[in-house]
Amino acid sequence: MLLAKQPCRTVLAATTFGAALTLSACKPEPKPVVAAAPPEVAVLAVAHGPVPLNVELPGRTAPFLLAEVRARVDGIVQERLFTDGADVRQGQALYLIDPAPARAAVASAEAALQKAQANLASSSAQLDRYKILVKASAVSKQEYDNAVAAQLQGAADVAAARAATTTARINLGYTSVSAPISGRSSVSLVTKGAYVQSGSATLLTTVQQIDPMYVDLQQSSAEGLALRRELAAGSLKAGGAALAKVSLTLEDGSTYAHAGKLELSNVTVDQATGSVTLRTRFPNPDHLLLPGMFVRASLSQGVRQDVMLVPAPAVTRNAQGEASVMLVGADNKTVQRAIKTGSLVGAHWMVDSGLKDGERIVVSGTQKLKPGVVVRPVAAKAAQGAPDA
Repeated sequence: MLLAKQPCRTVLAATTFGAALTLSACKPEPKPVVAAAPPEVAVLAVAHGPVPLNVELPGRTAPFLLAEVRARVDGIVQERLFTDGADVRQGQALYLIDPAPARAAVASAEAALQKAQANLASSSAQLDRYKILVKASAVSKQEYDNAVAAQLQGAADVAAARAATTTARINLGYTSVSAPISGRSSVSLVTKGAYVQSGSATLLTTVQQIDPMYVDLQQSSAEGLALRRELAAGSLKAGGAALAKVSLTLEDGSTYAHAGKLELSNVTVDQATGSVTLRTRFPNPDHLLLPGMFVRASLSQGVRQDVMLVPAPAVTRNAQGEASVMLVGADNKTVQRAIKTGSLVGAHWMVDSGLKDGERIVVSGTQKLKPGVVVRPVAAKAAQGAPDA
């Protein structure tokens, strides 16, 4: 027998064997259609305000003090009294040059001084006698004048001999070569038994003071010119005490633990590179910085007034390189807006035109959004909107 399709009712049907079967026929109920929730996006309200202007410049480290240790007397090196690369103190003996020739020179100079002093004593005594005799006309005026000249010559000989003695003693002192400054020594360029000369000023080693350490930065003269013009126009103000603070990034990308300060800015432009040198100074108590290292330094050059910044991920560009951002209007619908960007400040673009204060921009997920879509805006973190002051 045929059964009509009826919603959810029980039907008894007889089979050929006389048994009753219970059949159930149900019609499935349609599922309700649930509207999709608007996508959630992080938005940030933009506004104009002052922004610290930080620039990142390449540079090289240089020792605070650098002294070349050179030979100042001729002779054979008898001893080397330090270890290569060791820290040495000012006045510490580094080399001993054979002092025998210098000692002989001192003895000779002292003997010449004694001879000159004896001659001076004799001429002085004779002059004293002639002073009495010339009054009594016992000696001629010419003989008296000769005695005066002899006494003056004797005094000059004593002075010359005394100077020669002093020079000889100084040269004897130079046989012990000492460190002119405190610092770290480099590799010795001579060994025991080497012959050194004062005439060619044989270089023995160098000593470098590396705490503190200089970092010489290079900035193009064009950037410096633009900076001075902005300061003169008032759009950029000096940052006060923060202007001198400098942070350092090392070769491996890590940040140096100690902050430095700006020492001076060179007033001469390098004709070969078109740049000026900015000298900064950093403490180096752990001797982590070594002379000649390549580093990058970030320093503040003032505070730029009335600037609008947007996070770099919020800005998209088309094939022509034109910048745009996605806005969320009052009705929570997305709107795409073309903007004009300036320079990149950290992880933010400076916006020259295209945005107004209070407008909300989407700071993440802009690639998946299209204009006219209703979204659920969520305030982004404040750190996304502006760099650290």
